[in-house]
Amino acid sequence: MAKTIQELLFDLGIKEVNESVCTGRECITSLGTERRLISSPVDGKEIASIVYASTSEYEHVIKQAQSAYEWWRKQPAPQRGEIVRKFGVKLRLRKKDLARLVSYEMGKSYQEGLGEVQEMIDICDFATGLSRQLYGLSMHSERPEHRMYEQWHPIGIVGVISAFNFPVAVWAWNAMIAAICGDVVIWKPSEKTPLSAIACHQILKEVIVENDLPEGIFNLVIGDYRIGENLAKDQRIPLVSATGSTKMGKRVGQIVGSRLGRSLLELGGNNAIIISEHANLDTALMAAVFGCVGTAGQRCTTTRRLLVQDKVYDQFRDKLVAAYKQVKIGDP
Repeated sequence: MAKTIQELLFDLGIKEVNESVCTGRECITSLGTERRLISSPVDGKEIASIVYASTSEYEHVIKQAQSAYEWWRKQPAPQRGEIVRKFGVKLRLRKKDLARLVSYEMGKSYQEGLGEVQEMIDICDFATGLSRQLYGLSMHSERPEHRMYEQWHPIGIVGVISAFNFPVAVWAWNAMIAAICGDVVIWKPSEKTPLSAIACHQILKEVIVENDLPEGIFNLVIGDYRIGENLAKDQRIPLVSATGSTKMGKRVGQIVGSRLGRSLLELGGNNAIIISEHANLDTALMAAVFGCVGTAGQRCTTTRRLLVQDKVYDQFRDKLVAAYKQVKIGDP
């Protein structure tokens, strides 16, 4: 028998009121006053709540991350990869539960939720292998009895700002690669989907405790746009990776760039499918409908426009209308 939503939340460590800050083993409830109630777009029911982190909690996380970085960067890369591998193993065991929470909190279909967690597992596998392949070039020198070589060094704290449409995978793409490179991560998830982020850190907490890792390697700070602004402005964070709207990306890029920091931006698109008179219209139909409807229409790669050659326009329009009449809106 499938778990009830309440059983699912309990098993993933989600409480009625949840901590907004986590640095590894330590999870603390904010001293702030702004409380956010999270409801499901699936049925409109309240799931749980959190109290947004305040500036003092943000500073606490920064200090923990700075301290952890000095230790983590000195660990051999393959050993860092082993920690990432173990997290991937935990994700395999909790894949169905985490996917169901993603679906319930965000609204995408359960199959898409499974796919998103699988992407987390895949990036753990990729990062584990990469931890033994951090190569550098070796070059001949013009000076006698000298060699030159390059060696890649970690950069410090990486800030990750993720969007609601992929509430767990985007963080994993960034965090697992950063971790094997010797960097530590501070994650600010979307205020619309913080519970999935908490669940990820509850799973990660098991790895941290079992391997006696220090606080501050993987960090979670839940808050509104002000936490994102802090990450963007903070000169102690050399790299900020942000996923979301183009408007948000312009703001983050401008702030990070003004202090000569680095940014990785994955933003919204205005994607089009071009359908010519030579296209297989049935194949184009499947691509168009899934491109628009897949993941509840919430992808940075979601199809927003169709450019259809006039010779096949009427025929394709009729196929598209018929297909949309078959789309069922309901429990994902």
